[in-house]
Amino acid sequence: MKVLIVDDEPLARERLARMVSALEGYAAVGEASNGLAALEQAQGLEPEVVLLDIRMPGMDGLETARHLAELTEPPAVIFCTAYEEHAIQAFDLQAVGYLLKPVRSENLAAALAKARRVNKAQLVALGEQDSQRRTHISARTRRGIELIPVEDIRYFQADQKYVSVRHKGGEVIIDEPLRDLEQEFGELFVRIHRNALIAAGHIEGLQRSAAGQPEIRLRDIGETLAVSRRHLAGVRRIMKHL
Repeated sequence: MKVLIVDDEPLARERLARMVSALEGYAAVGEASNGLAALEQAQGLEPEVVLLDIRMPGMDGLETARHLAELTEPPAVIFCTAYEEHAIQAFDLQAVGYLLKPVRSENLAAALAKARRVNKAQLVALGEQDSQRRTHISARTRRGIELIPVEDIRYFQADQKYVSVRHKGGEVIIDEPLRDLEQEFGELFVRIHRNALIAAGHIEGLQRSAAGQPEIRLRDIGETLAVSRRHLAGVRRIMKHL
């Protein structure tokens, strides 16, 4: 069974790699020091299991796991954590595999034997306990899983069951509800229509179309989006503070 090891500490990765390699039937096929590298390696190496540190700079383990779950063949995830005992209860309630640091060989063997995929409901619940919003949005494209930095996103726009994510490098489609995105990123994005959220930091101006419809002009992308009458007053209030 192929195992990918993800930890920002080199010594921790090396130790886990030795422990995995000592177990019959398992092979440490790769190592990554952060979430972005983990996703890239997972797409190339296709591991069955990922040993995933939770506390890493930038993209943490919980967010990384959410992106891994979007892969066509997602790996099982075992979180490695130094959480205190009371915090572990959150993992027990969600039936998610975890190992306490420092990891012991017998515990690693037991966790690998029981490893299974983490479902999206579990990841969302764990993310809510962590209360840290994602730094990237993941989209499944022809190239695999594409990660879009939230800071590069200009707007989210709903169209039936899908949401378009317009960013400075182009556009991707995701299947996350707009209301969930608003709840997670509400401090960064402004609702301007029932079907659209725009990045507050990239608003260039408010104007009217030739037909008299209020619309937002966005920086960098040369596009405008319609503002509904219901949300116009709120948009004006926000713009006063930009």
